[in-house]
Amino acid sequence: MTAVLKAEGLTRSFGHVMALNGADFEVGLGEVVALIGDNGAGKSTLVKALTGNLALDSGVIEFDGRPVTLDSPTTASRLGIEVVHQDLALAPHLNPAQNMFLGREIPAKGVLGWLGFMDNKEMRDRTRERLADLGGTVRSLSSPVGSMSGGQRQQIAIARAIAWADKVVFLDEPTAALGVVQTKNVLDSIKRVRDRGIAVVLISHSMPEVLEIADRVQVMRLGRRVATYDGKETNVEQLVGAMTGALSLGEVSNGKEAA
Repeated sequence: MTAVLKAEGLTRSFGHVMALNGADFEVGLGEVVALIGDNGAGKSTLVKALTGNLALDSGVIEFDGRPVTLDSPTTASRLGIEVVHQDLALAPHLNPAQNMFLGREIPAKGVLGWLGFMDNKEMRDRTRERLADLGGTVRSLSSPVGSMSGGQRQQIAIARAIAWADKVVFLDEPTAALGVVQTKNVLDSIKRVRDRGIAVVLISHSMPEVLEIADRVQVMRLGRRVATYDGKETNVEQLVGAMTGALSLGEVSNGKEAA
């Protein structure tokens, strides 16, 4: 597997707290990598660093084999990296289509476009299509997202990330606010994204979901990666053991302690 996004030795401290302590990570095109760990393991900090939302103290990030500085979310987006954070990062006063195309608005054709008008119909139609791909149940594309349920807002955020990512998409607890049917739709969508050759990084506390969908599982503990497992050859006991430290005598790879 050739990594499209790779990190080596990342460190970041907040005062006396070492959030990342020599963290490594990699994900390749066309695979789903689950990133798991207990609360405080460093998962969210790592994701922020890899998506341009957090500066590092030290370490190297490579994209397509070249060192890069991810100094802003805009820089990450230009490379084809998108993320759905737990807080979703939606504008509550805007409707789903406006959120979907925020910063990527489609201008109207002709003179109206020159005058700054947007093609709202085209943006609504594309938003409807992308939500349908997720099995979305957003009833209105004209209502502000702040008036919608948590599940509906989650679907909009996921659809937006999947729509714009052409290299890597990070999904931080994407099914946390969803019901059974919506969760299945999201997991099916993740598989379709992977099959299009995009790298998917799934951050989740749901071990059944991780085992169902992940090609590889990378486990974090105390700010660093302590284990990497083949998703088809591991089980809940191994994952929990690595997360809690019962198995992490050194970095583990495919269920075995690394040399």
